[in-house]
Amino acid sequence: MIKNVLCYGDSNTYGYMPGYGTRYPRDIRYPGRLQYLLGEDFNVIEEGCSGRTTLYDDPIDGWKNGFDYLKPCLYSHRPIHIVVLMLGSNDLKTTFHLTASQIAESAGKLVDVIKEFTAEKQEYVPKIILVSPPEIGTGIRTSPFFGAFSETAIEESRKFPECYKKVAKEKGCIFFDAAKYIYPSEVDSLHLTPEGHITLADEISKVIRTIED
Repeated sequence: MIKNVLCYGDSNTYGYMPGYGTRYPRDIRYPGRLQYLLGEDFNVIEEGCSGRTTLYDDPIDGWKNGFDYLKPCLYSHRPIHIVVLMLGSNDLKTTFHLTASQIAESAGKLVDVIKEFTAEKQEYVPKIILVSPPEIGTGIRTSPFFGAFSETAIEESRKFPECYKKVAKEKGCIFFDAAKYIYPSEVDSLHLTPEGHITLADEISKVIRTIED
């Protein structure tokens, strides 16, 4: 049976290309690369949206709330066997005034939704890989996104691994620390380079290969 892998995330799951605002080709962005690495026994579903938060309404783009879209997404792609959940970077925007701990707890609420909703709608709870997002780069002050993000986001993003690991343990998820392997582009201090996407896919594929039925 082919296993469906849902990659649910923000612009780094979408494949936003720093400096251009366009999208990396599928064979570069991490979900597409993941499909190549996992092969025909898996079907990787790309669900990345630039600006997506965990569960907060952006005052400009309120429709990017990851909580609101999660259930329709899970339902339309049934059955889901594995979820790679990587959200939280956009929650560090100055408009939200959130700490890394609060953001990790919000990601944990998405995990709860995944578990409860899939148990009801597909009678099977997928394995969940909770990804602690990469750090915000130290050059954020010169980034075109400076203003939406301040320099305080740098330090909070460095707390992600500890906070997300705690939540993953509480929720029974597989924890993955993206910052251990990748760092954002110097162009905007937020989005991944092609090498970052390839590395992320390589490392996540290794985790998925260890998951037993």
